[in-house]
Amino acid sequence: MQSSSELFPVALMSAELRGDLSEDVYRLKPGNSTDPSVELALTRLGRSGQEAKRGVPVILLHGSFSNRRFWYSPKGIGLGPYLARAGFDVWIAEMRGHGLSPRNLNYRQNRVADYGRYDLPAIAAFVCEQTAQIPHWLGHSLGGITLAAALGGHYLGENEVASAALFGSQISRVYWPLKVPPVEWGGRLLLKRFAALSGSRLKRGPEDEPIGLALESLRWHGLFGRFGDSERDWWAGLVEVGVPLLAVGAVGDQQDPAWACRKLLEQFGSQTREFVCLGKKNGFADDYGHVEMLVSKHAQREVWPLVGHWLRQLQLPVGLKQS
Repeated sequence: MQSSSELFPVALMSAELRGDLSEDVYRLKPGNSTDPSVELALTRLGRSGQEAKRGVPVILLHGSFSNRRFWYSPKGIGLGPYLARAGFDVWIAEMRGHGLSPRNLNYRQNRVADYGRYDLPAIAAFVCEQTAQIPHWLGHSLGGITLAAALGGHYLGENEVASAALFGSQISRVYWPLKVPPVEWGGRLLLKRFAALSGSRLKRGPEDEPIGLALESLRWHGLFGRFGDSERDWWAGLVEVGVPLLAVGAVGDQQDPAWACRKLLEQFGSQTREFVCLGKKNGFADDYGHVEMLVSKHAQREVWPLVGHWLRQLQLPVGLKQS
């Protein structure tokens, strides 16, 4: 079934009721990149029976080795359903080759540069067309890095992003061995033997990641590396980004430490910038980890309401502001 989009081909793959939620799954074929085979799955969640009263749109971006189930379990639990039940119009994107998005022809070469330059703008255009509103964006880990790349590269701007929330996302952690050129070169030679990294074998998650992402990360963290591509310095571009911004780190996050998440926040030029470090020393029930900051019993009680408050007020609840 063809959607009503006038932007590019969009197929409505399914329209189902999941208990008290409505679930529409779209497949976008924007045809805006060097690989015309790219198709992107986008799941829309709302309250069953109230589809005509959808609220403010929010786009959720999963991290590496993940898919839409990070936000939305088969039992209807997750930040996605929480926000939908709170009245938000929730859109859950799945990157190339993840979840319901098929692997594109050049899957092996997929990079954050492609996601930020081509895929997120296409998702933004479709959501804006369908809702007639500017969406809020929330990314976890690599999802947040991809959102930062799109903003810093000026592929997304204030006409597509009402606010941005970055959970466990950073680019400043230093991997000293990669600063030694022979080590980086050896890593490249080794990785180029593979088409993808297996999330299940590495015990990182249910999905694979294309080797292009790993090679791109090696370049970022090399001796003369930078957060950007051959055309644009995304890190430098963040200074010109003015959208309201929330960054969240966690005391127990060993993968993306809180200090580095805060450094990413501070690079933005936004006048409205808020930072939260989830840990007992700041009044939270747990020293949250990288995944637990959004997927845990404590997160349901403490973090999800915080997200809802931010999306409504674009500021943290009284008592949570951290210097």
